[in-house]
Amino acid sequence: MKIVPVPCLEDNYAYLIIDESSKEAAVVDPVEPEKILPVVKENGANLELVLTTHHHWDHAGGNDKIKKLVPGIKVYGGSVDNVKGCTNKLEHGDKVSLGTDVNILCLHTPCHTKGHISYYLTSKEEEDPAVFTGDTLFIAGCGKFFEGTAEQMYQSLCVTLASLPKPTRVYCGHEYTVKNLQFASTVEPENEKIKQKLLWAQQQRQANLPTIPSTIEQELEINPFIRVNQPEVLGKLGYHSPVDALREIRRQKDNWRG
Repeated sequence: MKIVPVPCLEDNYAYLIIDESSKEAAVVDPVEPEKILPVVKENGANLELVLTTHHHWDHAGGNDKIKKLVPGIKVYGGSVDNVKGCTNKLEHGDKVSLGTDVNILCLHTPCHTKGHISYYLTSKEEEDPAVFTGDTLFIAGCGKFFEGTAEQMYQSLCVTLASLPKPTRVYCGHEYTVKNLQFASTVEPENEKIKQKLLWAQQQRQANLPTIPSTIEQELEINPFIRVNQPEVLGKLGYHSPVDALREIRRQKDNWRG
C-alpha cells in the first residue's frame, strides 16, 4: 500500500492510495482533480475509487469533475452526508476492497458533519494500518462541531478512533498542526511530548514539508481532545466528565487567537 499526499487549495490534503500489487488506486477528497491525475499517471496506477470523508466543498467539491475525467469511477460517501457526486453510500462498518491487498473499513465519525466517514485501511503486507480522518481528527486537534454534539465527537475521537491499533498512521484533511500544537500547549503547558512535537512541526513547515502522518499512539500523547479522559486534563479544566471537558476545550479553541 503506497500513500501519496497531494496538497490542495490553501491547506487541504488529498491522498492517493495505491495497491502496489494490482496498481489499482483510490483517492481521498480529490478537491482539485487536476492535481491528482498527474500523480496517478506518475505512479502508473489505475484510479478506481473516490473516498469522500464529508460533504464540505473543500473535500467533496472535485467529485463531479473527477467523474467526468475518469469515466466509471466510483464515488463513496456517508449515507446521511449528501456528498456531491456520490455513487455508493456508506454506513458504519461497511467494507470496500482496493485491488488484491488493501481492505477499507468505513467508520462513521460524526460531529463535524452528520455523516462524516473515516477510512481505516489495512494491507495483507506486514505494514502499519492507516486511517484517513478528514476533519474529525487532526494532528493535535479536531474539527469544529458544525453538525453535532460534544457527545458525538467524544464517541468519534475517544472511542472509535482512539481504539484503533496504536501504530495506525493518521492522515488528516488539513495542515493545521502547528496552530493545533500551540493551542494544545495552553491546555497542557507541562506536556513535554507536545513541546517536542511543536518544535518538530515548526521545522517541517519552515522546510515546506508536511506534518502528516501522525499515529494514534502519538495523538493519545499530544491531542487535548483525545486526552480528555486523562486526570491531568480533567484537573486543569476542573471537570469530572470527559464529555464536558471536550466541550470546554472546543469552546476555548473556537475563541483562541494564537
